[in-house]
Amino acid sequence: MNIPRIITESADLKIAMLTSCLTDIENAVKIMINAYLNNKKILWCGNGGSAADAQHMAAELMGGLRDHSRPAIPSIALTTDSSFITAWANDTSYESIFSRQIEGIGRSGDVLIAISTSGNSINVINAINIAKKMDISVIVLTGESGGQMNESDVDAIIKIPSNDTQRIQEGHLLVEHILCESVEAETLSK
Repeated sequence: MNIPRIITESADLKIAMLTSCLTDIENAVKIMINAYLNNKKILWCGNGGSAADAQHMAAELMGGLRDHSRPAIPSIALTTDSSFITAWANDTSYESIFSRQIEGIGRSGDVLIAISTSGNSINVINAINIAKKMDISVIVLTGESGGQMNESDVDAIIKIPSNDTQRIQEGHLLVEHILCESVEAETLSK
């Protein structure tokens, strides 16, 4: 195990994000701030580690990242309703666990943040497709290749410049914190 190499790889990736991701991150921030200013909500989805990110970031927006006294920002992780997810997956299809929830609670002007390191998660792709049909803005966080999500009609796609799942996840966490911190700063400027 070469711990210094791992830390250096992670640091180098974040430096590379300055050129490869900055414009897309800034675009995503604008989309999220616009939704907040128009009293819309932020929906999050992903599988595995990305599901954990979805839950973590929805909590940061709702509760407060740096400031717990600011107004709550409406934010929901579509990964947390275990009764719905297990019933729906058992009775119909795991591939529609997120799209079905978007049908129920999504509204025009909301934002979906779709997270997939590979860009190939079918249930996340289905969520993107229903969101676009419902006039919900879509921000994708994925890896360098973008996978099938490269073909999706989205409002912003942030592709972490790596094909290593761990490094992609580390990049996603940084981007997610930037997104939340930026929207929170907007609430504090009002």
